[in-house]
Amino acid sequence: MQIPEYYNPVARDIAQALIDGFDKHYRLFRDCNRQAKGLFERGDWQGVQQAIRDRIQFYDERVVETVARLHGEFHADLLDDEIWQQAKLYFIGLLTNHKQPELAETFFNSVFTRMLHRDYFNNDFIFIRPAISTEYIESDPPSYRSYYPASSSLRRVMRQIIADMGWSRAFVRLRRDLALVLQYANDFFAGTWPHAEANLQIQVLSSPFYRNKTAYIFGKVINGGLSYPFAVPVLHDADGGLYLDTVLLEPWRIGVLFSFSRAYFLVDMEVPSGYVQFLRSMLPGKTKAELYTMLGLQKQGKNTFYRDFMQHLQHSNDQFIIAPGIRGLVMLVFTLPSYPYVFKLIKDVFGGPKEIDRDTVKQKYRLVKRHDRVGRMSDTLEFSNVAFPRQRFTAELLEELRSLAPSMMEEGEDSIVIRHLYIERRMKPLNMYLMNCDEQEKERVTRDYGLAIKELAAANIFPGDMLFKNFGVTRYGRVIFYDYDEIEYLTDCHFRQIPEAPNPEMEMSGEVWYPVARNDVFPEEFGTFLLGDPLVRKTFLQYHRDLLTPDFWQQRQQRIRAGYMEDFYPYPEEMRFVHALARRQARPCRGMDEQD
Repeated sequence: MQIPEYYNPVARDIAQALIDGFDKHYRLFRDCNRQAKGLFERGDWQGVQQAIRDRIQFYDERVVETVARLHGEFHADLLDDEIWQQAKLYFIGLLTNHKQPELAETFFNSVFTRMLHRDYFNNDFIFIRPAISTEYIESDPPSYRSYYPASSSLRRVMRQIIADMGWSRAFVRLRRDLALVLQYANDFFAGTWPHAEANLQIQVLSSPFYRNKTAYIFGKVINGGLSYPFAVPVLHDADGGLYLDTVLLEPWRIGVLFSFSRAYFLVDMEVPSGYVQFLRSMLPGKTKAELYTMLGLQKQGKNTFYRDFMQHLQHSNDQFIIAPGIRGLVMLVFTLPSYPYVFKLIKDVFGGPKEIDRDTVKQKYRLVKRHDRVGRMSDTLEFSNVAFPRQRFTAELLEELRSLAPSMMEEGEDSIVIRHLYIERRMKPLNMYLMNCDEQEKERVTRDYGLAIKELAAANIFPGDMLFKNFGVTRYGRVIFYDYDEIEYLTDCHFRQIPEAPNPEMEMSGEVWYPVARNDVFPEEFGTFLLGDPLVRKTFLQYHRDLLTPDFWQQRQQRIRAGYMEDFYPYPEEMRFVHALARRQARPCRGMDEQD
């Protein structure tokens, strides 16, 4: 960017209006996150979920509000290129001592791109590249606290960590819980716990993370040049007392808490980049985009994802292809083999007997974005007007786009612009996975498929189309639902038993002899479409026969309408201390701490 010879006060006022809009957004965002502590302590689980849903709208509301302010106050000046270039420079100056500069830059981009044509989407006008470093931004209180076990016992340090979280609700058996944490850690390291170095310390993020019925403490043990991450879930017992449910010590298990199939966390952060840097030191396999998104900063996650994607395109040369698997009736899906995501756009004309339109499909995806995904639905990133390099598209994919979604694409000499698309983590389609796995794995995945449907039902979600092609298998072998065009709230469905045919001839005719309303569902029909493979059928009926009866679904509906929220644990049940107590050996935790 060339620095203009003079500065215009209008540009300065535009920059100030933009920073005012962002600051208002982040103030409301933090207020919402601060409320999570009280909701958790009161056991207001519906309130926690509502806060997460409401917070998703905050960003777009402030963007729209700021666009309206700029149009109202500076309408005649908004088409002046030089004023916008100056406004960006003034904006950078306002970020010098800002606590969330990277988020403010993204907010600037969001406002700008709603007002001007994409010809202006370059670093002269918006923040294609970050302008302000997020390293070493000071926070009050600091993003993490440090504790030194050498000057005290490890158990006392752990007790202090719990106290510093600031919960007013009492722990019912903290002494025992801490002993279990120490025993579990001692068993996990199996005598390989290293000698304490001079820098031995425990670093813990200052704010707890809240989601569903759980608060999480995240930290790491630093010893010499080694780092050991940990996460501790905190729950309520039946009487409202707090307890430690388990301790997670494997980075990949901790990473599952930040999975794309989970709801976003509520966490109070003055300096979000400090939290992201800390979490990345714990979970190097997680990208900044994933972590920002899971912290509820999904717009920053989108921005960071797009930057990473553009960089990947510069360092790869493979072509975008039609995604493997059965072609969908509603969505056209393509992928880049070297990149672990799929790109989905809504077709112009839907195949088969689909009775929905484009707006309805968008509403379904918004439903999933705002709903608790309970580890069983894939999150999506929604983009508009994305330019792809034309030479990277196969001829087959171009033909598919021209044929099935011409209104969604714009062809240029060097680029293909997709006007609206969703980006999801790529998974192996379940139908393909079942065809290529061995018998033992087929049994395991079939059982997990049934569990996925039951967990979705407990979260008030009915998938609609439960065919295997609409589910995927993650790299950890977990079954995830990812096709949302027929998704419904469970409580909006009417689960029925198929009535007896009035005569054998009508039953054999294949014609429906009973009235069917729009949201009527007949569970006994599921087996006809799903259970053709003998081993799949045997396993499904062994563990999930109840899914083929209206009673199961109706009982779930009753629980949801009564306000009951199910418990979902993003770690195996056998890891919970309540189960470990039965296996506990009466021995001290030697090698770690033998004092109270």
